[in-house]
Amino acid sequence: MPLPDAAAPFLPGCAGPLQLRMDTPPAPARAVAVICHPHPLFGGSMDNKVVYTLARALQQRGCVAVRFNFRGVGQSGGVHDQGKGELDDAATVLAHAQESYPGLPVVLAGFSFGAFISLVLAARETPRALVTVAPPLSYVAPTELVRPDCDWLLVHGAADDVVDCADTLARVRALRPPPDVQIVAGAGHFFHGELGGLRSRVDTWLEPRI
Repeated sequence: MPLPDAAAPFLPGCAGPLQLRMDTPPAPARAVAVICHPHPLFGGSMDNKVVYTLARALQQRGCVAVRFNFRGVGQSGGVHDQGKGELDDAATVLAHAQESYPGLPVVLAGFSFGAFISLVLAARETPRALVTVAPPLSYVAPTELVRPDCDWLLVHGAADDVVDCADTLARVRALRPPPDVQIVAGAGHFFHGELGGLRSRVDTWLEPRI
């Protein structure tokens, strides 16, 4: 279900047009947020319900919530590029968001594959805040995991059957400082029945930062 003022324009990307949706808050924007969706080869898109939930939380907290489809998804041009091209897509959308709303703080967010892309991008761009939901940190070796220099919330379902929660916790414990970790008891990878709780956790964490 799209947000109330949703529109899906296109942005020129490295592999073709990128389909995106920019949803503005009811009051003057206090930040701009770019949200990355889960794995393109497993049905991930900007309309994923966890991505939608993140967009709603960010929009209600005063952010312009920017969702987009990675290359090869929906009406975005190109084909899946094993993460490298998708990182370029996210950087392109972030640059567009910053040009559209100059001077506003930036929030990066993502779910699953998109959480990993947002984490890598945050290490390059240093946003005000980073929100990752079930990030597959096993994509890189522990020694290659870079901790972004920003406030970072990591939310994970304790019963995640796609991205192992214990593995995620073991990997982030070695980071200095570690992210703010919130474990949702009983929640699986897609947070069935727990989306309201996810949204509330993100909103509460963002309140002093936005």
